[in-house]
Formats: sequence, C-alpha cells, structure tokens
Amino acid sequence: MPREWIAAALRRERTRAGLSLSELAKRAGIAKSTLSQLEAATGNPGIETVWGLAVALGVPFSVLVEPPGPAVTVIRAGEGPTMHAEQASYAGTLLSAGPAGVRRDIYHGAMEPGSVRESEPHIPGSVEHLVVSTGRLAAGPRGEAVELAPGDYMSYRGDVPHAYEALAPGTTFVLVMQHV
Repeated sequence: MPREWIAAALRRERTRAGLSLSELAKRAGIAKSTLSQLEAATGNPGIETVWGLAVALGVPFSVLVEPPGPAVTVIRAGEGPTMHAEQASYAGTLLSAGPAGVRRDIYHGAMEPGSVRESEPHIPGSVEHLVVSTGRLAAGPRGEAVELAPGDYMSYRGDVPHAYEALAPGTTFVLVMQHV
C-alpha cells in the first residue's frame, strides 16, 4: 500500500480534527516521531497503528487507507490496498469504503492458523458483519468467539475488544464494517 495515501489522509484528518502531532500521537498511544514519519510517508505502519490512529481521529479505518478511485472500481483477487497485522497472520484488503454520508467499509480478509488477530474497539457504534468464504474462522467479541465455516454469517459489536483466529489453512472472509 503506498505510504503516500496514508500520509495524505493522516494530515487531512488531523488538520480537520484540529489536532497537533503531539495530541494525536498521545490519543493514539504512539510516539510523536512515529506519527511524524507516517505523515512524511517515510514510516511503514502496521494495521494496529493505523486502526489506533483512526479511532483517535474518530474516523473509519478506510478513511486513512483508501486511495482516490474512479467511478467504476474492479479489484481483482490479490490486488487492492492490503494491510498486514503486526502480531498475527492476518491480512485485510479494503474493497470498498463507505461513500460520503454512508459509514460502511467492505474488506476481504485472509488468515492462516497459528496466531490470533486481537482487535481493540473501533469507533463507538461500530458493528462488524462477517461471512466466511473458505476455511474455518473463530471470531467475535473477546470471550464470545463463535466458530464459523464457509457461508456462515455473523454480526457483532465492533466497538468492544474482539478477535479473529483461522482454524484451517487458507481461511478467507468478507468483513463489512458499519459505523453509526
């Protein structure tokens, strides 16, 4: 994913929110130097860092990673803006960000067994909708994970701590983030 997309979005959203580098870094729980590098497009953030910044800014994750796009968008399998987790075998590809006035994002996720993708709460009112495509996945709020198989659908609050864990190799899923 081009760092320039994230850098421009961070500067735009931080300015819109009227926050200094120091204040945003403090709210997101990262070093000011890290945020400065990200805004200069010299840093290489993991998904957790970008999520933390999105929560601190009060915006959906997609606002910080979505590139400007044409009126018709086709994203082929294996393409699109993909972020990798720092502490789990997890990759999420943004398929569609909610247009102005609509607060939903669509992601394609891919995981391998052996690690858990722990997710901190998203902005208040977030709801996650999940459909497993291949493999098996345990997902949901901490302490309430449910095992899902291909074709299974699940919905749960995204504004509480939650997690994803692949239970079979080649696990893939579609995740719709709804922001109220």
